[in-house]
Amino acid sequence: MPASPLERTVLPLASDIAPPLPQGSHARQLARAKRQATGLLLAVVVVFAITHFLPRGLAVDCVRAVAEAAMVGALADWFAVSALFRRIPLPLVARHTDIIARNKDRIGGNLAGFVRDKFLDAPSLVAMIRQHDPAGMLAQWLTAPANAELLGRQVARLALTALDTVEDARIQAFLARAARTLVGQLDVSRTMASALGALTHEGRHQALLDALLARLGEQVRTPETRQFIADTLVQWLRREHPLKQRMLPTDWLSGKGAAAIAHAVDALLKSIAEDPQHELREALDGAIARLIERLQQDPDWARRGEEMRGYLQNDALLGEYVQGLWQQVRQRLRSDLNDQDSELSRRVAGMGQWLGHSLASDAALRVRLNVRLELWAATFAPDVAQSVAEHIQATVQRWNAAETARLVELHIGTDLQYIRINGTIVGGLIGLVLFGVSHAKPLLALLTRQG
Repeated sequence: MPASPLERTVLPLASDIAPPLPQGSHARQLARAKRQATGLLLAVVVVFAITHFLPRGLAVDCVRAVAEAAMVGALADWFAVSALFRRIPLPLVARHTDIIARNKDRIGGNLAGFVRDKFLDAPSLVAMIRQHDPAGMLAQWLTAPANAELLGRQVARLALTALDTVEDARIQAFLARAARTLVGQLDVSRTMASALGALTHEGRHQALLDALLARLGEQVRTPETRQFIADTLVQWLRREHPLKQRMLPTDWLSGKGAAAIAHAVDALLKSIAEDPQHELREALDGAIARLIERLQQDPDWARRGEEMRGYLQNDALLGEYVQGLWQQVRQRLRSDLNDQDSELSRRVAGMGQWLGHSLASDAALRVRLNVRLELWAATFAPDVAQSVAEHIQATVQRWNAAETARLVELHIGTDLQYIRINGTIVGGLIGLVLFGVSHAKPLLALLTRQG
C-alpha cells in the first residue's frame, strides 16, 4: 500500500539521525569570518617575513616582535577554536581535540539538565506566570475579533487534519478492531447496573424527579393543555357515546371535565413533589433497586447482555448502518471544514470572544485561573521537565557526532572566529609591550636624543 502524505512527511524524519543543519546565511557568515581571521594571520606572517629582509634596527626589531607575538596569538587561538570542532593530528594533544564530537553525549546530558533545572523548574514557571498574567493576556487576545477568527480557523484546520488521519484505511481498521475489543470486554448487564446505581446514589434520581414533576405541573396548568384534554373528551364522546353526545352539552362538559382532570393531575403532582415519603417515590425506588439487582444477579439478564454484546460486535447490518452514518457525518464535517465560512470555525470564534469578554470583565476569575495555573505548574513541572530533559538527551545521542559538531560550528563559529582576530591583535599588543620592556634603555636613549 502506498504511503500517505502524512507518512511521507513523518517517516523520513523518524529515521533521520543527523541534526538539521542550517543553510545559506549561517554558512556564508562563517566562511567570511574564517577568511577575515585567516587573512589577518597571513598578513602578520608576511610582515614577519619581510622584517628578515630589512636592515636591523630598533624599529624593524619592534615590528618583528609585534608580528611574531601576533602570529603566536593567532595560531594559539586557531588551535583552541579548531580543536572544538575537528581532530588536529598533533602529538600529545590530538586526543584533546574534536571536543564536541567526542563529548556529544555528555554535552547533550548537560544541556538537558540545564534546561530542566533552570528553565522548566517549578519556581521559574510560577514566577513567569506571576510576571506575565496569562489569564489577562488570554482575555486581551481573545477580545480582538481577528484573533477569535484566527482561533476558529486554526481549530477547523486541526479538525480537518484529524479527519484526514481517521480516514486512513489502516487507522480505520485499527479503530474498528479496538471498538470490537472494547465491546467484547464489556459486561452489559453489570455496566447498566453500575450506571443506574450511580444515577440513584444518595437519591440523585429524586432530584431529577422533582424537576420533572415541576415541569409537568407547569405544563398541566397551561390553557393549551386544558384545551387538548377538552378536545380529547369531545372526540371520546363522539366515538364511544354518539347518542349522548347529541343530547348533552358537550362543550360545557368537556370544559368542566378538562378543568377537573387538570386539577386532579396537578394536585397529584404537587402531593408527590411535597412528600419525600410518597408511595410513588417509594415505588420508584423499589423498582429501580429490583432492576439493579436483576441486572447484577439474574442469569436471564446476563444472557440478554451477552446477546446484546454479540449483536454489537458482530451484526453486519448494524455495522453497515454505523458505517453509513459515519460516512454522512464525515462528509458533512469535511464540507463544512473546507468552507471558508465554516460553521465550526464561526462557533469556535464566538466561544473564544465570549471567553475573552468574560475573562476581561471578571478580575476574580482571572486571579483564580492564574492561581490554578501556578498550582498546575508546581505540581506537574518536575515530571514535564524530566520528560523534556530525557527527550533532549535522547535526541542529541541519536545525532551523528560529526554533524553535531558542524551544527554547533555553524551557529557559534562566526563569533569564535572573532576570538582568533582578537587573539592576533592582543598578541601583537603584548609583543609590543614586551618589546618595550625588554628594550627600555635603548628606547629611552632614543627618546632622549630626539628630545
